[in-house]
Amino acid sequence: MYADTETIRKILTQSGDTWAVVGLSNNRSRAAYGVAAVLQRFGKRVVPVHPKAEPVHGEQAYASLADIPFPVDVVDVFVNSDLAGGVADEATAIGAKAVWFQLGVIDEQAYGRTRAAGLDMVMDRCPAIEIPQLG
Repeated sequence: MYADTETIRKILTQSGDTWAVVGLSNNRSRAAYGVAAVLQRFGKRVVPVHPKAEPVHGEQAYASLADIPFPVDVVDVFVNSDLAGGVADEATAIGAKAVWFQLGVIDEQAYGRTRAAGLDMVMDRCPAIEIPQLG
């Protein structure tokens, strides 16, 4: 319901190549680290967003979405569902085109707000699983 094939394809192929990955740090054991690497292999510019603001995968990091000094196309969210809605609202505020909530990240109210604001959104899916399937 929150991840139709058309929207997934649109975000991965048409929404743009600058992806802010919220929750991405240098912790190699976290899913965000591996997913960001996959996104880079498929030509996406990954922008780490984490309170520590440490560079990851060779990219400058920022403490928040609002700190990023250039346009962001997609906001990929690796935070607890309790915090995800606020991140979706920030994505709307910075003018992102799409929001992607990772596997297990679910906030139906945030989904509704984000879609109502005109952004594409996918919830409870992983782009690292979806992008290789595009062919």
